[in-house]
Amino acid sequence: MMISFIRVDHFHVCVPPNRLEEAKDFYTKVIGLELIYRPDHLFSSAGYWLNIGDVQLHIGVEPALPRSIRHVAMAVVDVDAARKHLQDNEVEIIEEPVIPGRKRFAFIDPFGNRMELLQLL
Repeated sequence: MMISFIRVDHFHVCVPPNRLEEAKDFYTKVIGLELIYRPDHLFSSAGYWLNIGDVQLHIGVEPALPRSIRHVAMAVVDVDAARKHLQDNEVEIIEEPVIPGRKRFAFIDPFGNRMELLQLL
């Protein structure tokens, strides 16, 4: 029997404990995500939850790790506009190899998390 998936529900990124508020500001003010309710009383560490369409981004805390190729990819309507917005906000852009049918790039958030944005062509 195979697993029957419906959709991605959420993904979790980590930031250093002393930068959690900065992460909230980056993802709400620069990226433009909506902060949503997180049942803080259920968790032993601090964090935030945000909406990305019908998926959630969960931000938690742990000591900083070296940069990794681990990433999450998110489809956007206009990848060129997204790139310009991030560049205007001095966010580090990483070029990705060309894949037919997709226009894409990655960015590194201020906390070392790699995020890919793509537009299906």
